[in-house]
This record gives sequence, C-alpha cells and structure tokens, in this order.
Amino acid sequence: MRTTVDIPDAVYRQLKARAALEKRSVRRLVLQAVERELQPAKMKRRRVRVPLVRTGRRPGSLRLDNETIYELIGVP
Repeated sequence: MRTTVDIPDAVYRQLKARAALEKRSVRRLVLQAVERELQPAKMKRRRVRVPLVRTGRRPGSLRLDNETIYELIGVP
C-alpha cells in the first residue's frame, strides 16, 4: 500500500543521512521503524529484592498484619 507522509525537511535530511550511513534505503528505514513501533512493548526484567524478616522463631510461625509488614520494610 502506498501512503503519503509529510516529514519536515530537517527530519528528512537526518533520515536520509542515517539511511546512507547504514547502507539502507529511506523506505526500508521508515518501514523498520514503523514495524518496531507496532510491536508489543517488551517488559524489562529486573531483579526484585525481597526484605528478609528475622524473628528467631520457626519458619512460618510469624503472624503478620499489613501494619506490621509496613513497619518492617519501612514503607512511609
């Protein structure tokens, strides 16, 4: 399908220069940018640090409510 897109002159010059540097056509560069934009966003994976609560009791024997949890992890 053909379409017309108005691109400001300064942006088109940058687009054309980038395409030349990467040895690609302007058409291919624009098409790849559009395809990339239409892909679902990838979620970045990051390590989560879980606070360690030491109680001196047997594991699983601590009864906590939300207020106590907030105090232990320092939520304002």
